Amino acid sequence: MHIVFAASECVPFAKTGGLADVVGALPPELVKLGHEVTVYLPFYAGVRERLEKEAGAARSGERGEGDRGDGEWNWAVRSITVPFEHYNRFVGVVDGGKREGVQFYFLDCPELFDRRELYGPKGGEFPNNWERFGLYCRAVLEAAKVLGVPDVFHVHDWQASLIPVYLRTTYAGDPALNKAGTVLTIHNAGYQGWYPPATTQRLLFPWDVFTKDKLEQFDTFNFLKGGIVFSDMLTTVSRKYAEEIQTAEFGEKLDGVLLSRAADLRGILNGVDYSQWDPATDGHLAAHYTPKDLSGKKECRADLLHAFGLDKVPETMPVIGIVSRFATQKGFDLVARIAERISQREVVVVALGTGEPLYERFFREWAFRHPDQVAVQIRYDDALAHKVEAGSDMFLMPSRYEPCGLNQIYSLKYGTVPIVRATGGLDDTIQEWYAEIGDGTGFKFGGMDPEALLGAIDRALEAFQDKKGWTQLMRNGMARHYGWEGPAKEYAEVYAEVARRRN
Repeated sequence: MHIVFAASECVPFAKTGGLADVVGALPPELVKLGHEVTVYLPFYAGVRERLEKEAGAARSGERGEGDRGDGEWNWAVRSITVPFEHYNRFVGVVDGGKREGVQFYFLDCPELFDRRELYGPKGGEFPNNWERFGLYCRAVLEAAKVLGVPDVFHVHDWQASLIPVYLRTTYAGDPALNKAGTVLTIHNAGYQGWYPPATTQRLLFPWDVFTKDKLEQFDTFNFLKGGIVFSDMLTTVSRKYAEEIQTAEFGEKLDGVLLSRAADLRGILNGVDYSQWDPATDGHLAAHYTPKDLSGKKECRADLLHAFGLDKVPETMPVIGIVSRFATQKGFDLVARIAERISQREVVVVALGTGEPLYERFFREWAFRHPDQVAVQIRYDDALAHKVEAGSDMFLMPSRYEPCGLNQIYSLKYGTVPIVRATGGLDDTIQEWYAEIGDGTGFKFGGMDPEALLGAIDRALEAFQDKKGWTQLMRNGMARHYGWEGPAKEYAEVYAEVARRRN
């Protein structure tokens, strides 16, 4: 089958979150299964710069880095016309070539995409994101008519959600596209793309799509809702999250429409890229280690503590690591309410991340009050993130909701015991530790009670004192495998079901 991936980000070209990791890792696994896969991305400024660097390296000094001009791109399509209510825009398609068997195309509309940020300045959004991603969706369909119509369009999150809407409305009579199926993956239902009602006519949709059973929600034009209503099948990134988003607590006001599509909704757990996240080979680490020989983890712990300025921590004192966006969604309001009580325990906390000013300030002040126990770096550093995973004894993820989560899976591989809230992918991937039978991989708590979080931390601290049991707990986690092979087969089954329905 031919599958087109339509997404607003993909590693290594553009990333703000886990969506990029999925779109970067899943297509090569599908190619291994014998499928043809094409990925369409906006031609952001960062993507252009990456391609320029690649071109400069390939030319080996024939010209300086960044000297490649627009006229030298390998154009797959020179110009596609995308109409709006009172004007047209024009999109070129840059051929990004094949990478691991996956064909990449970049949609070039400089006035909309040639920007440093993907969605807007920090803490905000570009006011014309409706136009940017409305154009993106229609341009993907027009480009596919020239470059190859797939059996299935696999669209991701709200930014690509208008593709199935266009297919079943504006393009419903187009013979080139009418057999193509659609799958929408919801990576986070909290981000939906809400815009004024006038967006309907600005994007040239018929007004009959702006109804409560289609795209209208609380008198807004909702991109994600449109994708949910018009897609052939839906997926999300863990079994538990697929259940949760059908409830009022986690459905972000879309629980009703998601419940109505329950028969077409699948929860498929994300995989991780073990070529990048494996303590036996990780180039960021001070030492390597395996389940059979854990001695290198001790060196990684010392290296981590040094990186955070905590050089005099006894071996008997466990290290809790945090790598996260600092936000209420990640449960840091719970942590703030018990921070002083955590500091009364024999434990060290190291935190890496950026986010909401409230929580950046909380971590700074916590570290200021307890400089020998708490250290924070307000930034994101990929190499340091690897060091936190390897050098910590425990990893804290108290998220209010977590569609899938990747860090808890990395932690398992690195023998770093997760402490998580039982939600979404965290609940699917972590099993409570039972010392009496040596079974389990971490510690979980339910509800939104900070006392429950503190209880999970205390259970972990108690278990840490039993070195034999703790070693077994570490090895249990390291033995778990969450690669992309299994999820790719599940997605292939979804594509096959969509193709059967369309044919």
